[in-house]
Amino acid sequence: MKKKSNQLAPFIEKMRFKYRVSVLNENTLEESWHIRLSRASVFVYVSTFLLLTFVLLTFLILNTPIANYLPGYGDGANRPKIIQQSMLVDSLVQKNELNNDYLYLIKQIVMGRVKPDSIRSLDSATIKEKAKTFMTKSGKEKEFTEKFEEEEKYNLASIDSKPTEDMYVFFRPTKGVISSSFDFNKGHYGIFMITSPNETVVSVLEGTVLLASFTFDDGYVIQVQHQNNYISIYKNNTKLLKKVGDFIKGGESIAVTGSSSGKKAGAQFYFELWKQGKPVNPEDVIIF
Repeated sequence: MKKKSNQLAPFIEKMRFKYRVSVLNENTLEESWHIRLSRASVFVYVSTFLLLTFVLLTFLILNTPIANYLPGYGDGANRPKIIQQSMLVDSLVQKNELNNDYLYLIKQIVMGRVKPDSIRSLDSATIKEKAKTFMTKSGKEKEFTEKFEEEEKYNLASIDSKPTEDMYVFFRPTKGVISSSFDFNKGHYGIFMITSPNETVVSVLEGTVLLASFTFDDGYVIQVQHQNNYISIYKNNTKLLKKVGDFIKGGESIAVTGSSSGKKAGAQFYFELWKQGKPVNPEDVIIF
């Protein structure tokens, strides 16, 4: 131990030894400024400067748009925004093309290059005669119909039975792209969808409105009771078109979504489907 301490003593003394750094006036050789530094102090100052520079650069990168230029940073979080902006750009392009076609047509009309369409007068009597001809059954059609009705008269299979689950035709609740799918294990009992601004929400089946109200967490919410113990839930809407107790048909408009006004900013349309108190994956029964 004594030998090691004797070996470290010269090193420690060298690190603590101070040097005088002076700035002299070239003409008068008068000392204008000086500083006394040791090797240890220089090491401390340089290390502190590098550490502060690293912390400052890290803060700037994480809290400014510079972070978007880093490879792999924020790709998953930006995907819904990219899809939404792409849909918005696509709709704007379509509207722009329609406006251009409309202006071109107006220009052609003003310049006299487009002539009015000539509408041929139709004889109502002739149309009625043609309609009667089309509606009249031929001899073969009458024979086939009578034979089919006679065969199916006592067929028990032709009696209407209660609708089964396979007989239901589910409508898509709204137009858009699924950003988060159903996952029962993670407690995700529905799906999130990115929609265009002011997109119409429709009922997936016919039924009766159970709930139609506004909540601070989910915006305007509407629930519909369907046959076979199905319940559909539509959240994060900006406007409701139905009230409690209304009977609605499958595919009928019930709400409007697609904008963040009137609800939490950035909230996406959310849809759930339940049967007999258990959540159902909407993608299993609805074609998106």
